[in-house]
Amino acid sequence: MADFRLRVTYAETGRLVMLSHLEIARALERAVRRAGLPYAVSQGFSPHMKQAFGSALPVGVGGLEEIFDVSLTDYVPPEEALARLRASSAPDLMPHAARYITKDETAASAAYPRSTYEALLEASRSSDCEMDVLAAAHELSLPSEITVVRKKKERVLVPSEFVVGELEVEPAEPGEEGQSRALVRFTLESKASGSLRPDVLLEHMLADSGLRAASILRTKQSEIPKE
Repeated sequence: MADFRLRVTYAETGRLVMLSHLEIARALERAVRRAGLPYAVSQGFSPHMKQAFGSALPVGVGGLEEIFDVSLTDYVPPEEALARLRASSAPDLMPHAARYITKDETAASAAYPRSTYEALLEASRSSDCEMDVLAAAHELSLPSEITVVRKKKERVLVPSEFVVGELEVEPAEPGEEGQSRALVRFTLESKASGSLRPDVLLEHMLADSGLRAASILRTKQSEIPKE
C-alpha cells in the first residue's frame, strides 16, 4: 500500500491553548477525517489513523509553527490537502502549510529540537500599573538550577544547559488600561536526557520580580545548526 507522508504546519492559539496534547491530537485527527483525506490506518487489534506529532506544548502555551504528520494511501496535491484541512479546522487550530516528506526525514517528534518562545510580561498585580515592566524585565536572569517533580521523582535541571543564546527583551504594546508591558524571547533546546518547559523556566525567573507572564507563545521550531 502506498504511503504518502504529509507534514502539516498549524497554529495553536486563542482558547485552544488550554487543551492538552492528547486533546489537540484528537482534534487534528477529526479535522483530517472531516477533510475527507485518504488517511492510512495502522494494522493490529486496535487500528487507528497513522499520525505523528511534534513536541508537545504545555497547557496554556500557544504555538505558531506546530507540526503533525499524517500518512495518506493516495496522493493528494499538498495545496489541495491544505485547503481541505483549513476548511475543516477550528480558527484557533488552523493549518497554514503542508508538504510531503520522505521516509528519511526525521520524525515529527524529534525534527526540531530547538524552540523559540515569546512571553508577554506585565505587572503581577493590577495595583502595580505604574511599574516599569520593561526595566524589570531587563533585570531578569536565569536561575542557577530548577527542581522539578515528574512522576513523583525529583530532578534538578540547570537552565543554562537548555537555553540557547541570550534572553531578548523589548517593549510591547501597552495593556487595555495603559499598563506597561514587555516581551521576553528565549530559545530552549531539548536534550536526549530531557527538556525544560518554558512555563517552568518563566515561573522561576519571575519569582519575586513583580512580573507575570500574561501569555507564552512558541513562535518557531528549528534544527540544531550543523557545524
